[in-house]
Amino acid sequence: MNTLHVADAPRSIDHAMPWQRVLGAYVAEARSECLRYLRAPGFMLPVMLFPTMFYLLFGIVMNHNAPGDVPRYLLASYAVFGVMSPGLFGFGVSLAAERENGLLTLKRALPMPPGAYLLGKMLMAMLAAGGVVLLLLAMATGLGHVPLSAGQGMRLLLTGMLGVLPFCALGMLVGAYVKGQGAPGVLNLIYLPMSFLSGLWIPLAMLPATLQRLAPIWPSAHLQPLALSAVGLGKDALWPHVLALAGYGLVFFMLAARRLRRVG
Repeated sequence: MNTLHVADAPRSIDHAMPWQRVLGAYVAEARSECLRYLRAPGFMLPVMLFPTMFYLLFGIVMNHNAPGDVPRYLLASYAVFGVMSPGLFGFGVSLAAERENGLLTLKRALPMPPGAYLLGKMLMAMLAAGGVVLLLLAMATGLGHVPLSAGQGMRLLLTGMLGVLPFCALGMLVGAYVKGQGAPGVLNLIYLPMSFLSGLWIPLAMLPATLQRLAPIWPSAHLQPLALSAVGLGKDALWPHVLALAGYGLVFFMLAARRLRRVG
């Protein structure tokens, strides 16, 4: 009987994973991330309900007789405030905790595409952001009687689901550097001041001139004009804001990926 030696094996064998299995790995990881967060209401409910309660109190109850375009302005601003939360906390807190308890190291050792883990978290953040915007739209039209067309509502929903991505990258950066217990506090120190300083709670025109000049350094200050345009307000050029958000997301992601490769 002839013996087949390793050296005699064909050299043209492709050891790469077939694309069907790669796609299946991405789908399975995204599904597991969604199920994991849906089964943890103690984490997801605050992420989704905190911004909606802010909007109910400050956007509807305290401004129910606001004139002109103020209701739509408040809806767009609080939509930006709302979609920041799933990106920052959904990505940052969970990544920091998973780094600390060793789950991230385990996932990196598994035979799965390295991007599947991040894509699953991004998809979950986008779905959560979409849920926040839908809640705000329901409250705006049902309780606040905000004059809004179906097209404007759909554009705001799309803006929110895509606009969460730079904040996912920022949350990933924080989660790559901060330990699990410290991540919520650090992210709150970013989330709340950035919301105020970028004019989401108070229009920039009412803030001191120094803060107005510093506003463009915050990613949320670039997402707000896109949200305002979605609801029919604002006449500024949108491409500079889109490019700024893309740049923020790319820089944050590259810094976080570099940290994770070095430290894990």
